[in-house]
Amino acid sequence: MGSSSSKPAGDSHTWNASSPVGVSQDVVDSLQSNRESDVSRAQKLELAVQARVSEELKKLSAKESAALKAALAKASEVTDKDAQLQGDRQTVSAEVEALRARLDKRKQIRPLPETVEKARSDVVRCLLDNDRRPLNCWEEVEAFKEEVRKLEKNWVDKVVR
Repeated sequence: MGSSSSKPAGDSHTWNASSPVGVSQDVVDSLQSNRESDVSRAQKLELAVQARVSEELKKLSAKESAALKAALAKASEVTDKDAQLQGDRQTVSAEVEALRARLDKRKQIRPLPETVEKARSDVVRCLLDNDRRPLNCWEEVEAFKEEVRKLEKNWVDKVVR
């Protein structure tokens, strides 16, 4: 298998033209009169590439400056809006403080019964003691709920009668 070569020996292909191959005298004169060499063609090509790169850089620079102007304009709008919002925040804060003051001035109609207050304080104490495990206070919460249910039931009974 490997003893013979893959190409037949001595079989070369040559092209034989049916007529004589010739080049016109104009082509020959043009080639001889052309002073341009490979080096000068390469230099012209390099200059053309540099000019194109320079144009593209100018275009990119113009786009970047336009984008920068747009970003600066948008940033100034945002700062204007922030200043406006800051004024709004101050107004809202003042309104909230006024509402808190009004709520503080309101008197309680009647104080909560002592049993409800005790259950509430037990829940608060338990939650403070078990700040990492609030589920341990379920008994206190249930006792508070029961006291609130009793209070609600008493109120409903008074309203219904």
